[in-house]
Amino acid sequence: MPPATRPRRRQRGAALLLLLLLLSVSMATVALRALGDGQFDARRSARSVAALGQAREALLGYALTHGRLPRPARSATDGRENPAPCATASACNGFLPWVALGLAGADGWGRPLRYSVTPAYTEANIAPARAVADKRVSLRDGDGAPRALVGQGPCSLASPCSPAVILSTGRQGPGVDALGIAQAGDFAGRTDELANFHGDSDFILRSRSDDPRAAGGPYDDLVTWVPLQQLYLKLNAVGALR
Repeated sequence: MPPATRPRRRQRGAALLLLLLLLSVSMATVALRALGDGQFDARRSARSVAALGQAREALLGYALTHGRLPRPARSATDGRENPAPCATASACNGFLPWVALGLAGADGWGRPLRYSVTPAYTEANIAPARAVADKRVSLRDGDGAPRALVGQGPCSLASPCSPAVILSTGRQGPGVDALGIAQAGDFAGRTDELANFHGDSDFILRSRSDDPRAAGGPYDDLVTWVPLQQLYLKLNAVGALR
């Protein structure tokens, strides 16, 4: 082999090794970043679950003190309770009144928790013989069909639903940020999340999914509710029922 050929081959071999090394480092970086994002999401989701649990307990504590559940917050950035009575179901659908409850009021993504409450339960001296809790929560079966979780059929005294639902809109779906600014994006395919965001009485709880082909579209909401019987036990203990 001519002596001049050897250095050129060595240079090409070294360049190839360097390229393979750079590709390996790049792929490792992408993998670590993906893993990190997954862990980041898990931590945020765990904080959201904790925030929902705290909100539910704070609502029950508020009822114990005030004899009723609070109305929604004044706005996404003002956590004081709305002073105006709820004339309609829509008027009682908004954001958790975190100032009134003594909470941070945000999920793990920094978004204010949403809150929907039956108007009759925001007035003191609740009458169980007349007040109808009207919040339903549904699951989706394996085939995507909705299945009742809270509330079986139309809500009534004989078939009670929940008086209040608390919702985290998650990372990717429709919602507002901590400044009350609507999240940008095309959410048309996220039908279950849109139903939760705009719903007055019906909400959907299902496993997280990024699959646009899934029934209800991609989903990362978290939903909890105030159990009616537990609320009545609290109110009865302080003589707040009539």
